[in-house]
Amino acid sequence: MSNDQDQLVRPTAAAPIAHPEAVEPMVHEDGLPGHESQLEPKPDWTPRYPGSGRLAGKVAIVTGADSGIGRAVAALYAREGADVAIVYLCEHDDAAKTKNIVGGEGRKAITIAGDLGDKGFCERVVAETIEKLGKLDILVNNAGEQHPDKDIRAISEEQLKRTFQSNIFSMFFMVQAALPHLKEGAAIVNCTSITMYKGSPMLLDYSSTKGAITAFTRSLSQNLVEQGVRVNAVAPGPIWTPLNPSGGQPPEKLKDFGKDTPMKRPGQPNEVAPAFLFLACDDSSYMAGQVLHPNGGTVVNG
Repeated sequence: MSNDQDQLVRPTAAAPIAHPEAVEPMVHEDGLPGHESQLEPKPDWTPRYPGSGRLAGKVAIVTGADSGIGRAVAALYAREGADVAIVYLCEHDDAAKTKNIVGGEGRKAITIAGDLGDKGFCERVVAETIEKLGKLDILVNNAGEQHPDKDIRAISEEQLKRTFQSNIFSMFFMVQAALPHLKEGAAIVNCTSITMYKGSPMLLDYSSTKGAITAFTRSLSQNLVEQGVRVNAVAPGPIWTPLNPSGGQPPEKLKDFGKDTPMKRPGQPNEVAPAFLFLACDDSSYMAGQVLHPNGGTVVNG
């Protein structure tokens, strides 16, 4: 069972694949990514407090920002003064809503749709952000995908490659494209998962990518720290987003989603976004290679 709900990214038939070895889309298997506009009850993305200018004048790229945790991060970043590039797959209505939220905070927003498993698309995301917003200070690698399978033999080679492309290859591609534009004081925040720490019997491929993301975060932080670029991560527990009811969880698990935490409930996206804000702003200026754990009280190591 998944305990992490970072925003799903799944390629569509229209999404370009730049490399011949890339795996074709798997859109037939489930309804992912889901529309937040169709979800009941609605996830709570609204920032809980007035802004204090902690990201004033900054520009951020947030992947998976059309809904869920990504939307809450975009909303909070905007409230704190940042312009935001909203990167998503194909949920245009949700992305337009997030753009309106950012605009309502008095900040600029652009939307960029495509498959983050495609290196060429990641390069276009950064280029378009620089062209339209002028610079890049913060990269939030939040997007990902998951598919529950009870039996490891049910995980196809196609699914295995696709999950790794979306969840960890995309982070390499985004950092490679962004790095020439990140100056001293910039921040990279990756979304890993509680499943990396406690495991998940039904999400073998997904949990494996989250372990890779944590190792990537720690290694990249050491690689970039002397350049003044800080790299950290957030490992959410069960958060209520469109990912769960749209196929990221077996339907029979939804009624008890989040009840296995010490707090006995799932979290809301706006309970996770402050961790992404802390790691992006100067409040965390003495932190690199670390992971924060908004997970409902589950104690994990690391």
